Formats: sequence, structure tokens, C-alpha cells
Amino acid sequence: MSTDDALLNRAKALRLNGLVEHWDEIAGAPWLAPMLQWEEEERARRSLQRRLRDARIGHFKPMADYDWLWPKRLDRAAVEQLMSLSFMNDATNIVFVGPNGVGKSTLAQNIAYQALIAGHSVLFRSASEMLGELAALDSDTALRRRLHHYAAADVLAIDEVGYLSYSNRHADLLFELVSRRYQARSTIVTTNKPFAAWTEVFPNAACIVSLVDRLVHRSEVIAIDGESYRLKEALERAEAQSTQHRSRPASTNEKEYVA
Repeated sequence: MSTDDALLNRAKALRLNGLVEHWDEIAGAPWLAPMLQWEEEERARRSLQRRLRDARIGHFKPMADYDWLWPKRLDRAAVEQLMSLSFMNDATNIVFVGPNGVGKSTLAQNIAYQALIAGHSVLFRSASEMLGELAALDSDTALRRRLHHYAAADVLAIDEVGYLSYSNRHADLLFELVSRRYQARSTIVTTNKPFAAWTEVFPNAACIVSLVDRLVHRSEVIAIDGESYRLKEALERAEAQSTQHRSRPASTNEKEYVA
């Protein structure tokens, strides 16, 4: 394929119909290739911004700042492999299991962001937000439309399963969503409860065994053990502030009071 044909195909892909219509008049112009590149880069930038806004991943600590030495147990090699997004090739699910504050959400956010950068559609929602939204819909049409919205994303991250308990209707909605994505698209879940304790999260729900079965059938389960990293950071900030206060010179009023 000639350079001119390649440029023409790029113009068609961008749907620059005016340029395509007058291609014979502008083919070979020195400004044509840079202009197409500028248009492609700008559209890619706007697409990323839009997908970032829709994904709602939120603020998170990048993997470069993640303290791998803090958790007592975490398979770093497995997490780094997940960052390559190879799990998406066969719609593998990811489940991060561990106590509060060990970085489950941070890892999920980084993987979701990596998928966004690679051009995939991503949705990141807390379990309470998503299930509450679905349960509040009062028409079958609206519910079907919203379920399709969540089911269609290349990557759906469901954060904080297990921090609240839910009704049977919430359980049925989650089962319906997981079933729609089953073996078709990857789902990321973070939870502070082992699967055996999900009956506490969804008490009396008949679908829990089937839900867990579909979720873990083709999945990478990453267990994290350790103390809360958030608590560690809070204690470090408190200690730093205390040290700063002790080293601060006394003000004039303080000196007069001591005198």
C-alpha cells in the first residue's frame, strides 16, 4: 500500500468526508500527514477523557507508589501479570480478597486504568452504588437498559462486596449481571469476605452458590493478608505532625506565657 493510499484510509477512518471528496486535489500536500496525525491524537485524547469520566475510577495511588513489602501475603508476579491485561483475552475474572485497608481497591483501580489506556471500555462502581441504582429502577425497560450498560463494558470492576448486607433482590440483580458477562467479558471484584461467607452478605438468597460458581469458574483469585495500610499511613501522618509540632519554635505569645 502506498503512502498516499494509507493517508486516504486514515482520512476515511476519521470520516473527514470533505477531504476524501477532494483527495485528488490535496494528495501529496506536505501538511496532509501532520493534519491527520493531529486529528487522530486529539480524538484519542477526547476519547480517553470521556471514557475516564464514564468509568469513574476515582483518585488512586499508582502502582509505582504501591508498597509491596507491607502486605504479609500478596503474589506480586500474579498482579503484575494482570497489569498486562492478558486476562481479558479469555474473559477471565479477577477477585481480590482480603481485610480492610490492604490495597484491594488500589490494585483494581490500577488494572482498570490500564485497560482504559489500552482503549477498552471500563466501569468502576462500588457494589452498594451499582446494586442500589439497579434496585431503584421501577420499570423493566429501564432495568434492562441499565443491566445492558453494565454488562457491555469490556471491564466491570465491582468494589467493596461484603461491606454491607443486601436483600434477595440485590443478589438476584448481581447474579443476572454476572451471568450476562459470564465467559464473555472480564469482571473485577474486591471483597473483604471469603466466598464461604457471602451468605452473610446476601442472607437467604437462593442464587449465591450459582453466582459464586460463575464468578470463579474462570478467574484469578488474589488473596491479600496484612494490616490496614490506611491505618499505617494515618499513624505515620500523626507521628510526622507530632514531630513537627515539637520542633517548631515557640511563638512570642507562647514565650510570654511560659515566662
